[in-house]
Order: sequence, then structure tokens, then C-alpha cells
Amino acid sequence: MAPQAPEQTKAPDLLEEEQPHHHHNLEEREIHIDLRKIYADLRNLDWSKVVWRNVTLFALLHIYSVYGLYLALFSVQWKTIAFSVVLYFMAALGITMGAHRLWSHRSFKASLPLRIVLAIFQTIAFQNDIYEWARDHRVHHKYSETDADPHNARRGFFFSHMGWLMYRKHPSVIARGKGLDLSDLQNDKVVMFQRKFYLPLVVTACFVLPTVIPWWYWDEHLVNALMVSGFLRYTIVLHITWFVNSLAHWVGTKPYDKSIYPSQNPMVAYLALGEGWHNYHHVFPWDYRTAELGGLVNYNITSLVIDFCYKIGLASDLRTVTPAMIERRIQRTGDGSYEPPVATAK
Repeated sequence: MAPQAPEQTKAPDLLEEEQPHHHHNLEEREIHIDLRKIYADLRNLDWSKVVWRNVTLFALLHIYSVYGLYLALFSVQWKTIAFSVVLYFMAALGITMGAHRLWSHRSFKASLPLRIVLAIFQTIAFQNDIYEWARDHRVHHKYSETDADPHNARRGFFFSHMGWLMYRKHPSVIARGKGLDLSDLQNDKVVMFQRKFYLPLVVTACFVLPTVIPWWYWDEHLVNALMVSGFLRYTIVLHITWFVNSLAHWVGTKPYDKSIYPSQNPMVAYLALGEGWHNYHHVFPWDYRTAELGGLVNYNITSLVIDFCYKIGLASDLRTVTPAMIERRIQRTGDGSYEPPVATAK
């Protein structure tokens, strides 16, 4: 059983920075394609704020990924598919366990070897360096679904999914980001080393090695390796990560707090290694499990890996929430949809 922080002394710095932004008049959200609205939105868009470099790169990435999917189905060796799956889990853990639960929320402590491994995994994911990822995520929690939220879901599903990366940041995002205390990241030599050498590191980790390894070790065609282990795998990890910002803010239940948009979404939890229990996470952001319970049966692979690292001495100070605190929150602000998760043996 991971140690639990006392109910009344839960990291005041995190509580102050990460308390969910409450919306007393929640709008009903439905995901549907309205061509007229899309056309109207495009007409009213401030095109001067579009980051055309990113638009072009994302367009090319998805074209290459479609070709990569074709090659995955009809051309590449099974070893390359298996290698791509391994890379997917490595990159996903770099985000979920590293950039998110460790560096953004400080929900556990990691030894130097573990921090180095997680930094490598996060570099494979290619979602900006750890420092920038954690800074934007902390702003997201403190100012969720306001103009200061980098991927504010009030601006539409597409914007919260990937549009925010193709449009210049709202001035409030920049201003609020500058106001955060990021000294813990600045004092982490692993984080700052990655930030300093990010470009060569990310090109090597995300594209060069995933291309060269299949070609070198099992004679995969270089184009097959690049398109499948490189572009297709990268695109899949991107979209699964983005679903946490979009789908988990649009679809799901709110058993812990009905006054916020983040929701419990099992599909996102399954795909993102446990990151889809988003209503819980926005209410209790310091919990290393990002959910009431971890374990494979609760689609929380990331917590399993953290638990394993804890048992072998690579992780420590795992922070959780007491059952009594969870129960009080359910009774006080939940939407009545609460169902106890399945407990697993430690």
C-alpha cells in the first residue's frame, strides 16, 4: 500500500496551483459534425494567428501515417510491428509516468536512473521537452477551460484535441505560465539537459533510431521502418495523448465533481495507460494513480509501473488520497454516477 498524505496537509503548493476551475453553468457537450458551424468558424477565424509551419508539418505527418498504415498491413515484417508497439509503450510511459505524473504533478519521487529512463521515453514521444510540457500542463490545471488554458475545450473539440498546436497561444496562457513557480524543473539536471539538447535528441530518439534499428537488425526496408516505426507510431501516440485533452473533457461521467468538465472516460484510460479517469484527476491532481485505484483491471498500467518501481527502490513518496476524503468529495460534489472501482491485490 502506498503511503497516504495526511488529509489536512496535502502539498499546499500543488493545491493552490492545481485546484479545478469550477463552472456553475455547465454547457451540454455533444460530439457531432456540423458542416455549417465549421464553415462559419473558418470564416471568422483570425488567420493571422495560424501557425502555418505546424499546419504543414501535421498535414505531412498524417499523409505519411496513412501510407505507414498501408505498409503495416501489407508490407512490413512482424518484427517491425512488434518493435513499434514497444516504442508506443515506451513513449506513452514517458508522457504518463514522466512528464505528467512525475514532473508536472510531483506525485512521486524518482531516482536518478529512473528519471533518465523516463526522460528518454518522453523524448521518444516528441511532445515538446519536459520543461515546456510540465509548464503548460500546470497552467492547464490551474486555469482549466479558461483563456489561460493552453487547450481550452470551450473553444471546441478540435481545438482542444490538436488545434491549439496550430494556433498562437492566447496571451493569458503566456502570462499565467510566466507566473508559475518552475524552480523544481529548473533544478532538475535531467530536465534541463534534455531541454538544452532537445532538437538532436528528439530527432534521434523519435525518428532516426526507430528507422535504423529495424533496418540494421532484421533487414527491414528503410522506408517501411521510417513510415511505420517512425511516423505511424508517433501519430498514434500523439492522438491518444490528445484524447485526454479533448475526449476526456467532452464525454464521460463526473462522480467526483459535477461542476467541472473533465470526465471519467474508460476508453481514454485504456488507450492512454490510465490517464482517462479525468474527473478524479482534476479533483485530486497530486494522486500518483490519477484514479481512485490503479492496476490493470482499472486500465491503469502507468500506476502498475510506478508500483513496480516503488517495490524495487527506484520510486518513493507515492502520494495518494485517503478513502475518507474521496467519499466526502463524492457525496458533496459528485453527479451520482459513482461506481466503486475493482480493488487489486498489492
